[in-house]
Amino acid sequence: MKAAIAEEMRRIDRATIEEYGIPGAVLMERAGLATAAKVNEIFGRKKVFVLAGPGNNGGDGLVAARELFNRGCKVKVLLTSKPDRLSPECLERYKAAKKAGVVVEFGTRIAEGDLHSAVVIDAVFGTGLNKPLSGPFSELIGTLNASGVPVVSVDIPSGISPDTGRVLGAAVRADYTVTFGLPRIGHMLHPGAEYCGRLYVEDIGFPRALLTSDMLKVETVEPAAASALIPERPACSYKGDYGHVLVVAGSRGRTGAAFMTAAACLRAGAGLVTIGVPETLVDVFQTRVTEEMLLPLPDAGNGALAAAALDPILEFTAGKGDVIAIGPGLGVSEDIKKIVDGLVLMSDAPLVIDADAINALAGRALVLKKARSPVVLTPHAGEFAGLLFEPAGLKGKGRVAEIDVVQTALSFAKETGTCLVLKGAPTVTASADGRAFINTTGNPGMATAGSGDVLTGIAAALLGQGLYPVDASVLGVYLHGLAGDIAASARGMHSIIASDIINCIPSAFLSLSKS
Repeated sequence: MKAAIAEEMRRIDRATIEEYGIPGAVLMERAGLATAAKVNEIFGRKKVFVLAGPGNNGGDGLVAARELFNRGCKVKVLLTSKPDRLSPECLERYKAAKKAGVVVEFGTRIAEGDLHSAVVIDAVFGTGLNKPLSGPFSELIGTLNASGVPVVSVDIPSGISPDTGRVLGAAVRADYTVTFGLPRIGHMLHPGAEYCGRLYVEDIGFPRALLTSDMLKVETVEPAAASALIPERPACSYKGDYGHVLVVAGSRGRTGAAFMTAAACLRAGAGLVTIGVPETLVDVFQTRVTEEMLLPLPDAGNGALAAAALDPILEFTAGKGDVIAIGPGLGVSEDIKKIVDGLVLMSDAPLVIDADAINALAGRALVLKKARSPVVLTPHAGEFAGLLFEPAGLKGKGRVAEIDVVQTALSFAKETGTCLVLKGAPTVTASADGRAFINTTGNPGMATAGSGDVLTGIAAALLGQGLYPVDASVLGVYLHGLAGDIAASARGMHSIIASDIINCIPSAFLSLSKS
């Protein structure tokens, strides 16, 4: 399903009215009726208190108030503006509600008793808000949030940016959100996702052609779309058909990262996996590998790769390697920087770059523009900050929290010519051709050591099976999150470890194959 920013949804609204001849009043009525139906479905007939603003969001709320009143609910509306300050459509809905017998008061203060045993419909600002809330509106929201009553927000909780999910000064904490046509990006990104509660996307008659337009560049990843990306397995095939992945990972004290990446790669369907390791650690690796093979590489003398490892890596992939996954557990040194730079500039095999290989590119991301082959980058927030902000000391989630995640990811992917997988809650995948994908699987239990190494292995395996970089990334992220969800259902979120995610990859494939 596509996801939109506020301006894109406004364009869809205008086109629906002007090009398809569906009046705005009809859309508002349908939005209000859909909201009322959802409130009635969840709560049944009970006391309803509607907070309505002066714009179209308030108009939706007034329609919902009128409909719930007609269904036998006890309804009261608090309009935050007097009639002479309402938009034309909102004014008409106000008149209709009053004529139907709905009690309407004006102001920004909730009277004692209004919230007692009530369901609140939040229809104050919706997606039209573009500046921080303060003063009486902030106090109004504070009162509502402190009350503990159930809240249903119309379109988006008042105070949440529809484009970024950020809190604009103050925001309603809804239990449910009813939106129309398409989800907004702010519904999907945190903290907006938390404030929205359970999200319902209702059909109010926007033309399908507008909701599926190629002009909309952001999508949520749903099961059917992910399932369609799974590579086929012809009856007549052999291991060479499914890619040979070289995993360049691990150093003294950090060998586990290499094993997890390789194991995930195999579980995700790679035909062959070789682990490129510092030669002084070969014996350590040899005692643990089973299905994987080993490629001893020059050692810098401290159990980490030397710059001289570049040539044998290139030789290996020139002969039989289809994909290189590099980074987990490597450590960062001048040698590692030389290896990463060399692979970017000279490798004929596609690259999945993660962890320390990303850190090796900190402040030098534009070298990726010169990449000889496709590149997939899989940073978490801190690693991405290192790519965006040159001084290493500026790394950290705090800096990334200041940016528009989706648009920054898109700009980075376009500028560097890469496929960027920005790991987070949720993970956002951006491609150089201007598309972005917001993942819908995963849970907080996956915030555990090695989880990112598992994703690297899955993405590399799918790339080796012939998927385009963006498709391998989108499917890889979805499978990774789904495996984590399956693991959480069996063990609980507090107890998930990375190997649990690996062990649940087969179940994730089986689940998707039924979609």
